[in-house]
Amino acid sequence: MKPVCVLGNGQLGRMLRQAGEPLGIAVYPVGLNAEPEAVPYRSSVITAEIERWPETALTRELAHHRDFVNRDIFPQLADRLPQKQLLDTLGLATAPWRLLSDASQWPQLFAELGDFIIVKRRTGGYDGRGQWRIRPGDEAELPPEIYGECIVEQGIPFSGEVSLIGARNAKGESVFYTLTHNLHQEGILRTSVALPNTDNRLQQQAETMLSTIMNHLNYIGVMAMECFIVGDNLLINELAPRVHNSGHWTQNGASISQFELHLRAILDLPIPQPEIFAPSVMINLIGTEINLAWLSLSLVCLHWYEKEVHPGRKVGHLNLTHADKSILKAELQRLASLLPAEYQSGLEWAQDKLN
Repeated sequence: MKPVCVLGNGQLGRMLRQAGEPLGIAVYPVGLNAEPEAVPYRSSVITAEIERWPETALTRELAHHRDFVNRDIFPQLADRLPQKQLLDTLGLATAPWRLLSDASQWPQLFAELGDFIIVKRRTGGYDGRGQWRIRPGDEAELPPEIYGECIVEQGIPFSGEVSLIGARNAKGESVFYTLTHNLHQEGILRTSVALPNTDNRLQQQAETMLSTIMNHLNYIGVMAMECFIVGDNLLINELAPRVHNSGHWTQNGASISQFELHLRAILDLPIPQPEIFAPSVMINLIGTEINLAWLSLSLVCLHWYEKEVHPGRKVGHLNLTHADKSILKAELQRLASLLPAEYQSGLEWAQDKLN
């Protein structure tokens, strides 16, 4: 079986490596500044854990690699402008948006999009960074260098946020996980809940949307699609051409994790429909030191990234899965006493979703 080189050596690359081990797949997460001669890329399939990267000796070498899967798709989806244009071309619903080119646009933008507008950097913004929530008068505080580098979206009142993780192989076959319900706070994903029996209408709507995108792009591998629930419909918020934070629950709550599924798809191995065992909850550990007392709870599966702990930094996650929702909820209650105050609202939200 061909080895896999992952461009980027963060936690997603690490978890891809872990997923490859049971299958005998050698996975090498590599830093962007690695010397090309130190990387076994010539005989490998190439994938990435990030959407965009600077030009380095390694990325220049990989730019011409014939087995760099989705190489030409990454720049299209890494920039919110061509990503939005793609969704418009495919007739898929998103929040109304415009390119923000000049400060003189603001009166017209408020007239067209309303009094609550989200400004997003076209590239590089994530986890709440590079985004601003603007009401009339706030625009004067925006840094002048963002003009030409951002899009703006209408602020949408939504009832919930969900994501769909799917995978497609070279034969055009696709499989999907159940919709994941997500809670973001200050732009960072805090908690996800996945239920085996989800809203079939929304599930089918989401699968149709993501299938349309992956088939149009001839995409191979795992892709994530984040959506807002607005009334009875979904609006696409963002796409990620890679394994995704909101799919981490699949490591313990599905027969095939998103990481294994991605490797299967890019290596042209079988991709059967993953079985979803039971309700699952994923809790992001953000700027929190490891607490080994978490391991005293039998349902808690700790995934620690071995990164320096800084405020706002994702340093790990906890997965909990059980077929009996009452048992899962009781375990979340016990976990609450072992987590800082900023986690409590997310745990209460998860309890409510399990109801």
